[in-house]
Amino acid sequence: MQTTFKRWRTLRMSALILLASAFVQNSLATVEVDIEAVLTYMTVEQKVGQLIQGEIQSMSPSEVARYGIGSLLNGGGSYPNKNKKADVSDWLEMADSYFDAAVRLDNGVVIHPVWGTDAVHGHNNVYRATLFPHNIGLGAAGDEELVEKIAVVTAREVKATGADWVFAPTIAVAQDYRWGRTYESYASDPALVSRLGAAIVRGFESQGLATTAKHFLGDGGTLAGIDQGNVVGPLDVLKKPHLQAYEGVLAESVPSIMASFNSWNGNKLHGSKPLLTDLLRTELGYKGMVVSDWNGHGQVAGCNNASCAQSVNAGVDMLMVPQDWKQMRKNLILQIESGEIPMVRVNEAVRRVLEFKKALGLINGVKPSQRSGADLHEGFASLEHKSLAREAVRKSLVLLKNNGNILPISPKAKVAVVGSGADDIKMQMGGWSLTWQGTENNNGDFPEAQSILAGFVETFAETSGEILTDPQDLGVDVAVVVFGEMPYAEGAGDVQNLVFKQGEHPDLRLLKSYKKAGVPTVAVFLSGRPMWMNREINASDAFVAAWLPGSEGRGVAEVLVAREDGKPRYDFQGRLPFAWPDLDLNTVDNRLPVDQYVWKAGYGLYYNDSAIVDKLHENAVSASAEKGDLVIFRKNTRPPLGLYLGDEGQWVMPISGSFGRSSLGELEIRSVDVRVQEDARSVVWSGAGVRDSQFYWKTTNDQGLDLRHLREADGALSVIMKIDQTPKGKVKLRMDCQWPCRGELDVSKLFKRIPESQWLRLSFPLACFENAGTDMAKVNGPMVLVTDNKMALTVLDVAVVRNPDKESLVPCR
Repeated sequence: MQTTFKRWRTLRMSALILLASAFVQNSLATVEVDIEAVLTYMTVEQKVGQLIQGEIQSMSPSEVARYGIGSLLNGGGSYPNKNKKADVSDWLEMADSYFDAAVRLDNGVVIHPVWGTDAVHGHNNVYRATLFPHNIGLGAAGDEELVEKIAVVTAREVKATGADWVFAPTIAVAQDYRWGRTYESYASDPALVSRLGAAIVRGFESQGLATTAKHFLGDGGTLAGIDQGNVVGPLDVLKKPHLQAYEGVLAESVPSIMASFNSWNGNKLHGSKPLLTDLLRTELGYKGMVVSDWNGHGQVAGCNNASCAQSVNAGVDMLMVPQDWKQMRKNLILQIESGEIPMVRVNEAVRRVLEFKKALGLINGVKPSQRSGADLHEGFASLEHKSLAREAVRKSLVLLKNNGNILPISPKAKVAVVGSGADDIKMQMGGWSLTWQGTENNNGDFPEAQSILAGFVETFAETSGEILTDPQDLGVDVAVVVFGEMPYAEGAGDVQNLVFKQGEHPDLRLLKSYKKAGVPTVAVFLSGRPMWMNREINASDAFVAAWLPGSEGRGVAEVLVAREDGKPRYDFQGRLPFAWPDLDLNTVDNRLPVDQYVWKAGYGLYYNDSAIVDKLHENAVSASAEKGDLVIFRKNTRPPLGLYLGDEGQWVMPISGSFGRSSLGELEIRSVDVRVQEDARSVVWSGAGVRDSQFYWKTTNDQGLDLRHLREADGALSVIMKIDQTPKGKVKLRMDCQWPCRGELDVSKLFKRIPESQWLRLSFPLACFENAGTDMAKVNGPMVLVTDNKMALTVLDVAVVRNPDKESLVPCR
């Protein structure tokens, strides 16, 4: 009896201890924290740590603890253990490890790091996540309630992985569709952007996650639509329409705002006190935290990625320093000690960071795994989430043309579903989908997603109709041709004009083949922006702007296919969020946006509309424009060229992502940061003098470009580069003109004389290539670099230019 009593007493004491422990933990998490008191206990080093955000691939949990770093992020294409297919539990385990790497003050207060992630159309960095239409599609839907529900669902999937903070919504008002981030903008109407941005904030905040309004200010208004470019004009140019779009998120007290990469009249926003402090704080009364964009501070005059007192003094509270966070920490401490950054400004920034964390429960907080319950894990990519994504797809579709009322499609019909985008999930996802640019993906990377073709097949499985996928079979009742832009994100997505594709591209030929055969044809266009599509619109009977619909391809079929009684399952609800261009370039000044349109913003047909679209002109302005320089690579490879690697195992290997390796493994290429994120390419040869490997650009269709006008102007192939490893063998530079036509220069001695790690511009006269055999009337490979031995270099800019820098000219030998 006594033994039983002792056992009961022991169990009772253990339960009381556990209960007391839970009470203490809960009390610490909920007790009112006096931020001013916390500041008095913090050293300068601890305060500086709170102002820094590093990236998970360059900053381990142990380093976060050692240096007291206040925040972390996972960039696009960054995963736990570098595993693209990391499970939700892997993400949560990583979140716990960083959470534990907290700053512990002498007064017992524990300050945990805050983890931010880009969840811009669902939890898009995470394998199996539900991905919704990009913002441009949500702008077409124009449904605030839907957008708020999407934010709630996305927040629940984010919480399941343990993150605290999302870098959304984007409050850009895109002006020039050549901008590669147009799809991140909801609309050209700042009032609509304001309403939908506010809905995103409400949805995330209802689930306890912090949001970020980005990018302040004017990112969508740069000259010529150049990403991270320049907005020109007085303050009113920024206020209308760009600041107007912030009214909604400011009314919702969005807890953080991200500074923009762009400049205003030549001055980078990351260093602009007039905008980040005078306008945002003084005039607008904003009380939240300002965070920088990825190394955005490094673009400020006088700064670099590891040092920028100007940005802190201008009003940035937290610096996003993905790789150089450790040196940034050292420099900030020195700048505070010297008085370059006043202590009052440091305390102001740290106070905002701590208030931000306090609201998230990250002071004396509870582990992510203890916050993320079974319901969140079971709900990840659930049928409920997919159903909402499918609803968003249906509501985002815009019917631009329906001549002959060929839509909706009879469920009894024999239907061809073809085109480059019909069964390509990465095309319907777009950028910021598992990887940063949305490239390096295939259908297998999205096991929870459904292609548009699969959606049609599933829809028709319930009917007496038939789906065919052979584009050669013209004996069908109707053809659905799905095509569009390949994925891209910032930088890589910028284009020089709005022509979808030059020449008779395969999808246009497909549309024309059906038209010639008398088959009614529906074009479904996947894109991150309106484009000049007059030829494609003319070649189709019906034309649907589907934007970037995300993971639920069936949503397209549910609108396009009728019920058994012939009536629509769902009517079209989408309206153009931007006007649809009738030209590919502005005819007065090509630095300005297109100003002539086929359809105005707000246009879109319903099924019962009887509008007939007449034939549109097919004259591209860019086709008749004065021929200028041929830009080959400038932050990204420019159309109509593609980047390739080659060796005797496979001479033509296209490279579209941030890394590539030749077939035999003796040549590797990867994207690297020089001026901005991933704006250069590091190329490393590792051969042993046995066989050639080549790094090159060529036209994607192998058609030759006429460069005679540049040759006649004494033009040159101009390359900005640096040698990282001096070549060991012979190096050849070629300009190809449809094999076997080519001109080859031996640049071995030149490359071996160049000091390592020294940036320079080299300009090779076109006359040299012509003398060596290049036919300038049909250049399809403007730069081919070949060696059979070890060599490494970094390339920043490549172009064939009319007026090369005289000091950079390399004489013919």
